Amino acid sequence: GSNLPPGGATAADGKDLFIEQCASCHGMDGEGGVADKLVGGIGSLASDQPVKTVGSFWPYAPTLFDFIRRSMPLNTPQSLSDNQVYALSAYILSMNGIVAEDQQIDAESLPEVEMPNRGAFFQVYPGRLE
Repeated sequence: GSNLPPGGATAADGKDLFIEQCASCHGMDGEGGVADKLVGGIGSLASDQPVKTVGSFWPYAPTLFDFIRRSMPLNTPQSLSDNQVYALSAYILSMNGIVAEDQQIDAESLPEVEMPNRGAFFQVYPGRLE
């Protein structure tokens, strides 16, 4: 979550942008399509049929910003402004029930977002990254 750029947006700011730039691959409600499902699955990871989505699996919210910024949209990666990336991040987090639709997401608030799976990752080789 360090070195995030200036800017910010809310989920409400990202709704139309999601429909325009993301829904054709990820579905209108993030339910998946030709690309991965983005929404749902919270609480399913320990089940016989885990559903790995942004909401259920990803441990840190800034990872979403980084992925969208570098890789999306698929046909024109790195074409979105920082404010648009904040808007899409906020919208996807909101669709997962993680942030409110009117919550401002920016360089300060995004790292503070508590992802449902944040505490479930562990270091396989403790001390190795030190």
